[in-house]
Amino acid sequence: MILITGILGQLGYDLARELTKRGVEYIAPSLEELELTTEAGAKNFILEKKPETVVHCAAYTAVDKAESESELAITINGFGTRWVAEACREIGAKMIYISTDYVFGGDGKIPYEINDEKNPVNMYGQSKLLGEDAVNALVDKHFIVRTSWVFGINGHNFIKTMLRLAETHKKVRVVNDQIGSPTYTVDLAKLLADMTESEKFGTYHATNEGFCSWDEFTREIFKQAGLEVEVEGIPTSKYPTPARRPFNSRLSKKSLDEAGFDRLPTWQDAVKRYLIELNAAKAR
Repeated sequence: MILITGILGQLGYDLARELTKRGVEYIAPSLEELELTTEAGAKNFILEKKPETVVHCAAYTAVDKAESESELAITINGFGTRWVAEACREIGAKMIYISTDYVFGGDGKIPYEINDEKNPVNMYGQSKLLGEDAVNALVDKHFIVRTSWVFGINGHNFIKTMLRLAETHKKVRVVNDQIGSPTYTVDLAKLLADMTESEKFGTYHATNEGFCSWDEFTREIFKQAGLEVEVEGIPTSKYPTPARRPFNSRLSKKSLDEAGFDRLPTWQDAVKRYLIELNAAKAR
């Protein structure tokens, strides 16, 4: 049996759908049943149900708010993950922890390898790195999966924001000097489901294939959606935010290749399929 935390989020939702397709039994505690701000809240449900695998998707993900709510971000992403890891160790469960490109410093132009130096530039990245450290220290049978620029049907994301802006704007200004990879949760969920069936433990980078800037991402969204909206690329310095963002979010997939896991499809293909899913959902 697999336990998914954070089923109300984009990734948890799609992982549940993928496991259902495969006929795999899972349980997904509510926010009340598994609550990451206290040790008992984070552990008791896991210790009671004794799943074979815990996929820990739940997290504090408000990157800008984390700068002013640092204690809460560290509690949920750092201590909360530690408590989940301790519960997994106690019952001998596998643990899959979803992490982020934000654990790196974001310098240069070369894709980060899994063991490159960690130097998060914001509080969100620091809190997720604390979670990584806990999983590494406590759970022998673990996967750490770093991803980036996530979008899925069940929640808020960049694509939905751009489509909403397109309803009222003929021109949008989007940052052009942060480079990374968009990631469709449907595709990532398939990889995570494969990992639940595997013993190839370790740290992995998993995003859709290819790199782009945020303005290039936006242009592709509008192109595929058939929208005539002008996109002006601007430097990060012209779009200040409470939390610093890494300029380089490129992630190397070497560890996926070496373990024999399939890479995800291209990000352009992912956008195409996501827009089809989004339109189908609106039509229902």
